[in-house]
Amino acid sequence: MKYIGAHVSIAGGVENAPVNAHALGATAFAMFTKNQRQWSAPPLSEESIAAFKANCAGFGYRPELILPHDTYLINLGNPDPDKRRNSLAAFIDEMERCRALGLVKLNFHPGSHLKLVSEEEDMRLIADGVREAVDTVPGVTAVFENTAGQGSNLGYRFEQLARMLELVDRPDRVGVCLDTCHTFAAGYDLATPEGYEKVFAEFERLIGFRHLAGMHLNDSKSRLGGRLDRHDSIGRGELGWSFFTRLMGDSRFDNIPLVLETIDETLWKTEIAQLQALSRGETLPE
Repeated sequence: MKYIGAHVSIAGGVENAPVNAHALGATAFAMFTKNQRQWSAPPLSEESIAAFKANCAGFGYRPELILPHDTYLINLGNPDPDKRRNSLAAFIDEMERCRALGLVKLNFHPGSHLKLVSEEEDMRLIADGVREAVDTVPGVTAVFENTAGQGSNLGYRFEQLARMLELVDRPDRVGVCLDTCHTFAAGYDLATPEGYEKVFAEFERLIGFRHLAGMHLNDSKSRLGGRLDRHDSIGRGELGWSFFTRLMGDSRFDNIPLVLETIDETLWKTEIAQLQALSRGETLPE
Protein backbone atom coordinates (compact mmCIF):
# COMPACT_ATOMS: atom_id res chain seq x y z
CA MET A 1 0.00 0.00 0.00
CA LYS A 2 1.16 3.53 -0.77
CA TYR A 3 1.25 6.02 2.10
CA ILE A 4 1.17 9.53 0.67
CA GLY A 5 1.31 12.92 2.33
CA ALA A 6 3.10 16.26 2.49
CA HIS A 7 5.52 18.21 4.65
CA VAL A 8 3.05 19.96 6.93
CA SER A 9 3.29 22.97 9.23
CA ILE A 10 3.91 22.78 12.98
CA ALA A 11 2.67 26.34 13.58
CA GLY A 12 1.15 26.49 17.04
CA GLY A 13 2.97 23.35 18.18
CA VAL A 14 4.16 20.00 16.82
CA GLU A 15 0.84 18.48 17.88
CA ASN A 16 -0.79 20.31 14.96
CA ALA A 17 1.22 18.43 12.33
CA PRO A 18 -0.98 15.30 12.30
CA VAL A 19 -4.09 17.49 12.33
CA ASN A 20 -2.82 19.38 9.29
CA ALA A 21 -1.90 16.15 7.52
CA HIS A 22 -5.34 14.64 8.15
CA ALA A 23 -6.98 17.76 6.68
CA LEU A 24 -5.13 17.04 3.43
CA GLY A 25 -6.31 13.44 3.28
CA ALA A 26 -2.73 12.29 3.87
CA THR A 27 -1.81 8.82 5.07
CA ALA A 28 1.79 9.83 5.86
CA PHE A 29 3.51 13.16 6.52
CA ALA A 30 6.74 15.01 7.16
CA MET A 31 7.42 17.85 9.59
CA PHE A 32 10.07 19.80 11.42
CA THR A 33 10.29 19.35 15.18
CA LYS A 34 11.38 22.98 15.66
CA ASN A 35 11.89 26.17 13.67
CA GLN A 36 14.05 25.03 10.75
CA ARG A 37 15.81 28.42 10.52
CA GLN A 38 17.11 28.46 14.10
CA TRP A 39 19.92 26.55 15.78
CA SER A 40 18.16 26.00 19.07
CA ALA A 41 14.63 25.85 20.41
CA PRO A 42 12.98 25.34 23.79
CA PRO A 43 12.53 21.68 24.73
CA LEU A 44 9.24 20.14 23.71
CA SER A 45 6.73 20.37 26.53
CA GLU A 46 5.20 17.24 27.99
CA GLU A 47 1.82 18.60 26.95
CA SER A 48 2.88 18.98 23.31
CA ILE A 49 4.47 15.54 23.26
CA ALA A 50 1.34 13.92 24.70
CA ALA A 51 -0.95 15.81 22.31
CA PHE A 52 1.23 14.90 19.30
CA LYS A 53 1.14 11.21 20.19
CA ALA A 54 -2.61 11.33 20.83
CA ASN A 55 -3.30 13.06 17.51
CA CYS A 56 -1.10 10.61 15.60
CA ALA A 57 -2.89 7.69 17.19
CA GLY A 58 -6.29 9.24 16.58
CA PHE A 59 -5.65 9.76 12.89
CA GLY A 60 -3.80 6.47 12.39
CA TYR A 61 -0.29 7.80 11.73
CA ARG A 62 2.20 5.15 12.78
CA PRO A 63 5.73 6.35 13.65
CA GLU A 64 7.30 4.66 10.62
CA LEU A 65 4.99 6.69 8.31
CA ILE A 66 6.23 10.03 9.66
CA LEU A 67 9.44 11.48 8.23
CA PRO A 68 10.68 14.44 10.29
CA HIS A 69 13.33 16.67 8.71
CA ASP A 70 16.20 18.37 10.54
CA THR A 71 17.02 22.08 10.36
CA TYR A 72 18.57 23.40 7.16
CA LEU A 73 21.40 25.01 9.14
CA ILE A 74 23.08 21.72 10.02
CA ASN A 75 26.16 20.72 8.00
CA LEU A 76 27.76 17.55 9.34
CA GLY A 77 30.41 17.88 6.64
CA ASN A 78 31.60 21.36 7.62
CA PRO A 79 35.42 21.14 7.53
CA ASP A 80 35.71 23.69 10.37
CA PRO A 81 35.90 21.59 13.58
CA ASP A 82 34.01 24.07 15.75
CA LYS A 83 31.22 24.60 13.23
CA ARG A 84 30.95 20.87 12.62
CA ARG A 85 30.73 20.29 16.38
CA ASN A 86 27.86 22.80 16.58
CA SER A 87 26.09 21.00 13.73
CA LEU A 88 26.54 17.63 15.41
CA ALA A 89 25.15 18.95 18.71
CA ALA A 90 22.12 20.31 16.86
CA PHE A 91 21.68 17.03 14.97
CA ILE A 92 21.78 15.00 18.18
CA ASP A 93 19.23 17.39 19.69
CA GLU A 94 16.98 16.84 16.66
CA MET A 95 17.25 13.08 17.14
CA GLU A 96 16.39 13.45 20.81
CA ARG A 97 13.31 15.47 19.89
CA CYS A 98 12.25 12.71 17.52
CA ARG A 99 12.71 10.10 20.22
CA ALA A 100 10.68 12.17 22.69
CA LEU A 101 7.83 12.27 20.15
CA GLY A 102 7.98 8.52 19.62
CA LEU A 103 9.32 8.92 16.08
CA VAL A 104 11.79 6.49 14.57
CA LYS A 105 13.38 8.39 11.64
CA LEU A 106 15.17 11.68 11.06
CA ASN A 107 15.69 12.83 7.48
CA PHE A 108 18.72 15.05 6.76
CA HIS A 109 20.85 16.44 3.96
CA PRO A 110 24.27 14.78 4.31
CA GLY A 111 26.43 17.91 4.21
CA SER A 112 28.67 20.13 2.12
CA HIS A 113 32.46 20.22 1.77
CA LEU A 114 32.42 23.96 0.96
CA LYS A 115 35.27 23.30 -1.53
CA LEU A 116 37.69 23.06 1.39
CA VAL A 117 38.29 19.29 1.50
CA SER A 118 37.90 16.37 -0.89
CA GLU A 119 34.59 14.58 -1.28
CA GLU A 120 36.04 11.41 0.27
CA GLU A 121 37.35 13.28 3.30
CA ASP A 122 34.03 15.05 3.72
CA MET A 123 32.07 11.79 3.50
CA ARG A 124 34.22 10.52 6.35
CA LEU A 125 33.44 13.61 8.43
CA ILE A 126 29.72 13.20 7.78
CA ALA A 127 29.81 9.50 8.61
CA ASP A 128 31.71 10.14 11.85
CA GLY A 129 29.01 12.58 12.92
CA VAL A 130 26.14 10.28 12.03
CA ARG A 131 27.79 7.36 13.85
CA GLU A 132 28.20 9.45 17.01
CA ALA A 133 24.60 10.62 16.79
CA VAL A 134 23.03 7.18 16.39
CA ASP A 135 25.28 5.80 19.12
CA THR A 136 24.10 8.62 21.40
CA VAL A 137 20.37 8.42 20.64
CA PRO A 138 18.83 4.94 20.48
CA GLY A 139 15.77 4.05 18.44
CA VAL A 140 16.00 6.75 15.75
CA THR A 141 17.25 5.95 12.24
CA ALA A 142 19.38 8.59 10.50
CA VAL A 143 17.96 8.92 6.98
CA PHE A 144 20.31 10.36 4.34
CA GLU A 145 18.46 12.39 1.70
CA ASN A 146 20.00 12.43 -1.77
CA THR A 147 20.76 15.87 -3.15
CA ALA A 148 20.65 17.50 -6.59
CA GLY A 149 24.40 18.14 -6.45
CA GLN A 150 23.99 21.88 -6.25
CA GLY A 151 27.06 23.76 -5.01
CA SER A 152 29.28 21.57 -2.84
CA ASN A 153 26.50 19.36 -1.50
CA LEU A 154 27.30 15.66 -1.20
CA GLY A 155 24.92 12.75 -1.66
CA TYR A 156 24.02 13.41 -5.30
CA ARG A 157 25.36 10.06 -6.49
CA PHE A 158 24.16 6.69 -5.27
CA GLU A 159 27.83 5.76 -4.87
CA GLN A 160 28.26 8.59 -2.36
CA LEU A 161 25.23 7.51 -0.35
CA ALA A 162 26.45 3.92 -0.35
CA ARG A 163 29.92 5.04 0.77
CA MET A 164 28.55 7.06 3.68
CA LEU A 165 26.32 4.19 4.80
CA GLU A 166 29.38 1.95 4.70
CA LEU A 167 31.50 4.43 6.67
CA VAL A 168 28.86 4.89 9.38
CA ASP A 169 29.01 1.12 9.89
CA ARG A 170 25.65 0.95 11.65
CA PRO A 171 23.50 -0.77 8.99
CA ASP A 172 20.45 -1.07 11.23
CA ARG A 173 20.53 2.62 12.18
CA VAL A 174 20.75 4.32 8.78
CA GLY A 175 18.49 4.68 5.77
CA VAL A 176 17.98 6.70 2.61
CA CYS A 177 15.28 9.09 1.39
CA LEU A 178 15.14 9.61 -2.36
CA ASP A 179 13.87 12.97 -3.56
CA THR A 180 12.52 12.52 -7.09
CA CYS A 181 13.46 16.06 -8.16
CA HIS A 182 16.97 15.76 -6.72
CA THR A 183 17.47 12.36 -8.35
CA PHE A 184 16.51 13.65 -11.78
CA ALA A 185 18.48 16.89 -11.42
CA ALA A 186 21.55 14.88 -10.38
CA GLY A 187 21.47 13.08 -13.73
CA TYR A 188 19.35 9.98 -13.12
CA ASP A 189 16.80 9.63 -15.93
CA LEU A 190 13.54 8.84 -14.18
CA ALA A 191 11.38 10.33 -16.93
CA THR A 192 11.60 7.49 -19.48
CA PRO A 193 10.49 3.89 -18.84
CA GLU A 194 13.95 2.57 -19.72
CA GLY A 195 15.69 5.12 -17.54
CA TYR A 196 13.32 4.43 -14.64
CA GLU A 197 14.18 0.73 -14.62
CA LYS A 198 17.90 1.40 -14.98
CA VAL A 199 17.98 3.95 -12.15
CA PHE A 200 16.22 1.77 -9.62
CA ALA A 201 18.22 -1.30 -10.62
CA GLU A 202 21.33 0.75 -9.87
CA PHE A 203 19.85 1.87 -6.55
CA GLU A 204 19.19 -1.74 -5.60
CA ARG A 205 22.71 -2.79 -6.61
CA LEU A 206 24.52 0.00 -4.77
CA ILE A 207 22.28 0.64 -1.75
CA GLY A 208 19.33 -1.75 -1.67
CA PHE A 209 15.64 -1.10 -1.21
CA ARG A 210 15.99 -2.45 2.33
CA HIS A 211 17.54 0.94 3.16
CA LEU A 212 14.81 3.04 1.51
CA ALA A 213 13.08 4.74 4.44
CA GLY A 214 11.00 7.27 2.53
CA MET A 215 10.69 9.45 -0.56
CA HIS A 216 10.06 13.08 -1.36
CA LEU A 217 7.69 13.35 -4.33
CA ASN A 218 8.53 16.44 -6.36
CA ASP A 219 8.45 17.24 -10.02
CA SER A 220 11.55 19.07 -11.29
CA LYS A 221 12.08 22.50 -12.80
CA SER A 222 15.68 21.46 -13.44
CA ARG A 223 16.55 19.62 -16.64
CA LEU A 224 18.06 16.15 -16.41
CA GLY A 225 21.53 16.55 -14.91
CA GLY A 226 21.04 20.28 -14.34
CA ARG A 227 22.03 19.88 -10.66
CA LEU A 228 19.56 22.53 -9.53
CA ASP A 229 17.32 21.95 -6.52
CA ARG A 230 14.15 23.38 -8.01
CA HIS A 231 10.91 21.59 -7.14
CA ASP A 232 7.77 21.80 -9.23
CA SER A 233 4.16 20.69 -8.79
CA ILE A 234 3.34 17.11 -9.78
CA GLY A 235 2.98 16.74 -13.54
CA ARG A 236 4.09 20.30 -14.27
CA GLY A 237 7.84 19.76 -14.51
CA GLU A 238 10.39 17.71 -16.41
CA LEU A 239 9.32 14.39 -14.85
CA GLY A 240 5.63 14.58 -15.77
CA TRP A 241 2.66 12.42 -14.83
CA SER A 242 3.99 9.33 -16.60
CA PHE A 243 6.80 9.00 -14.06
CA PHE A 244 4.49 9.35 -11.07
CA THR A 245 2.05 6.87 -12.61
CA ARG A 246 4.87 4.31 -12.85
CA LEU A 247 5.99 5.03 -9.32
CA MET A 248 2.50 4.66 -7.86
CA GLY A 249 2.17 1.27 -9.52
CA ASP A 250 5.53 0.01 -8.28
CA SER A 251 5.30 -2.19 -5.17
CA ARG A 252 8.92 -1.47 -4.24
CA PHE A 253 7.67 1.83 -2.86
CA ASP A 254 4.93 0.40 -0.65
CA ASN A 255 4.82 0.88 3.12
CA ILE A 256 7.12 3.92 3.37
CA PRO A 257 6.21 7.63 3.69
CA LEU A 258 5.90 9.28 0.25
CA VAL A 259 5.93 12.99 0.98
CA LEU A 260 5.15 15.99 -1.22
CA GLU A 261 7.37 19.06 -1.03
CA THR A 262 5.93 20.59 -4.18
CA ILE A 263 5.92 24.35 -4.58
CA ASP A 264 2.19 25.15 -4.39
CA GLU A 265 0.76 24.08 -1.05
CA THR A 266 -2.75 24.88 -2.23
CA LEU A 267 -2.46 21.89 -4.59
CA TRP A 268 -1.35 19.38 -1.97
CA LYS A 269 -4.80 17.99 -1.20
CA THR A 270 -5.49 17.51 -4.91
CA GLU A 271 -2.04 16.06 -5.59
CA ILE A 272 -2.38 13.58 -2.73
CA ALA A 273 -5.80 12.46 -3.98
CA GLN A 274 -4.48 12.08 -7.52
CA LEU A 275 -1.47 10.03 -6.42
CA GLN A 276 -3.68 7.86 -4.21
CA ALA A 277 -5.97 7.22 -7.18
CA LEU A 278 -2.98 6.18 -9.31
CA SER A 279 -1.82 3.84 -6.55
CA ARG A 280 -5.21 2.10 -6.77
CA GLY A 281 -4.73 1.62 -10.51
CA GLU A 282 -7.21 4.31 -11.48
CA THR A 283 -6.73 6.55 -14.51
CA LEU A 284 -6.75 10.29 -13.98
CA PRO A 285 -9.25 12.33 -16.00
CA GLU A 286 -7.79 14.42 -18.81
